[in-house]
Amino acid sequence: MEINLKGRDFLKLLDYSPEEIQYLLDLAAQLKAEKKAGVLHKTLEGKNIALIFEKTSTRTRCSFEVAASDLGMGSTYLGSGTQINTKETIADTARVLAGMYDAIEYRGFEQKKVEELARYSKVPVINGLTNEFHPTQILADFLTIQEHFGHLKGIKLVYMGDAGYNMGDSLMIGAAKMGLHFVACAPDEYYPPDDIIAESQKIAKETGAIIELSKEPMEAVKDADVIYTDVWVSMGEPEEKWNYRLNDLYKYRVTQELMDAAGPDCIFMHCLPAYHNNQTVVGRAICEKYNVDSLEVTDEVFEGPKSVVFQQAENRMHTIKAILKAII
Repeated sequence: MEINLKGRDFLKLLDYSPEEIQYLLDLAAQLKAEKKAGVLHKTLEGKNIALIFEKTSTRTRCSFEVAASDLGMGSTYLGSGTQINTKETIADTARVLAGMYDAIEYRGFEQKKVEELARYSKVPVINGLTNEFHPTQILADFLTIQEHFGHLKGIKLVYMGDAGYNMGDSLMIGAAKMGLHFVACAPDEYYPPDDIIAESQKIAKETGAIIELSKEPMEAVKDADVIYTDVWVSMGEPEEKWNYRLNDLYKYRVTQELMDAAGPDCIFMHCLPAYHNNQTVVGRAICEKYNVDSLEVTDEVFEGPKSVVFQQAENRMHTIKAILKAII
């Protein structure tokens, strides 16, 4: 089956078939191997990408800039320096940038914004993160799992904590598409939205995936291959949410005890940044304010031998490079 993604937007994994997702993963693996071997692949010389960032970033910005450079592309970082949503509409911004660039990346808030950019742009638009979805992160996660286990189908991935935000939603959809056994482990009110659950279960019937919901961490991680978590209060959410999220989610921390319950081959994943104990300024301030010893993951796990978080982080660049090469 020949895969041709040229000209396609990359807004959410729901828009892509399992075969297309696997194609991007295989292309990323090839490009990664070429980079490690010192093989240049400047196949997009003369092309340019505009990078719109309404939310701050380390991994996403660096990944796009390095990936574009490796491919021979130019990139323009647009943080708070655009007129978008102030003096200029999203539609006008899309049409202006599409006249100068060969692709547009957007990292910000509502999914409807990146969808509107794509609707009015004549060049491909890539979602670098919205409140609802984070598709480029999932590709990096799946490449990491594939590198570690040799396959995706049948892998049991347990997502702990706030499973109803962009990472939980995107991982559930990606797992359904690629045939994983996905467990969202959280209190009821932190499950993914009903429509995401229903769509994932529908896809799972076609792919052989398993989609489960659980409130009991020790039961959920039995025979898990991957335990995954993210911060409990995301960018753009008010800091006051820590008060009740700590109360609601403290039992869903990823501790060494939880990792041991999963088994010796289970790996730990986190999309970063991570508040592992009091090792960061923000994490330390929250721990001290609320008198807790750790947040979503303990430092023992984060720095432990089963943690692959920095392999994940590197793979953001390789998978984003694959997306750019495929759609441009």
